[in-house]
Amino acid sequence: MSAGRFSLAGRKALVTGGNSGIGRAIALALAESGADIVLHHFSDRDGALAVCAAIEEKGRAAAIVEADFSPKGGTEALAKAVVERHGPVDILIANAAIEQRGSWQEIDPAHMEAHFAANFTSLLILAQVLVPEMSARGWGRVVAIGSVLAKRPRAETVVYAALKAAQLTAIRALAREVAGTGVTMNVVSPGAIETERNAHLYADAAFRRAVEAKIPIGRAGRPEDCVGPVLLLCSEAGGYITGADIPVDGGWSIGDAPTNS
Repeated sequence: MSAGRFSLAGRKALVTGGNSGIGRAIALALAESGADIVLHHFSDRDGALAVCAAIEEKGRAAAIVEADFSPKGGTEALAKAVVERHGPVDILIANAAIEQRGSWQEIDPAHMEAHFAANFTSLLILAQVLVPEMSARGWGRVVAIGSVLAKRPRAETVVYAALKAAQLTAIRALAREVAGTGVTMNVVSPGAIETERNAHLYADAAFRRAVEAKIPIGRAGRPEDCVGPVLLLCSEAGGYITGADIPVDGGWSIGDAPTNS
């Protein structure tokens, strides 16, 4: 298979939450494959600008947009502004999310509403605005970043896990609807990925050992581990894959690592 089938030259991608972690790694990889990037962030302009600078060093165009997905109308306004200012979007990477842990017995409506807006509603609204135009042009890619917790939920993240499962259901439903128009829609589901956000946890040796002892591959993931499946799904090489959920979790979703006892 030639490298050309993985080329994204001439494509434009919107990456939500692209200022750090998994989003940043994906944005940089898409740029390396030839795509121009519109990078969404919320309250991290410096981080977003740094990613854009790295993209431009790779010879691709980059722009930043800021939006809070929580207020009513915020996501739709973002999607329309991106198209108006930067032109048609060929690839949507729905990565932005929030994950707040705590006792399930203390969950309040504000907690649920914030998670719902960021982790589910934003995907659906972005798809409503962007996917019809992709279909009209006969080509498009949507990749939502899911989570192993959709399959292995825990009480302390019950709302987050439930909405990641709902996200997958939505992607599959829409993928079936638009597959005949040249648009594919898929999910990539990371497991335990070490990022800036959780670096303080992994700095604790006991925490790291506990996590890595459960993963069959034997280590925590890195943002770059999520890049390969996303590039496949966004390319011509992955054009026959739609409605799929690809785990990137070191085997965790098939079960904890076997013990030596």
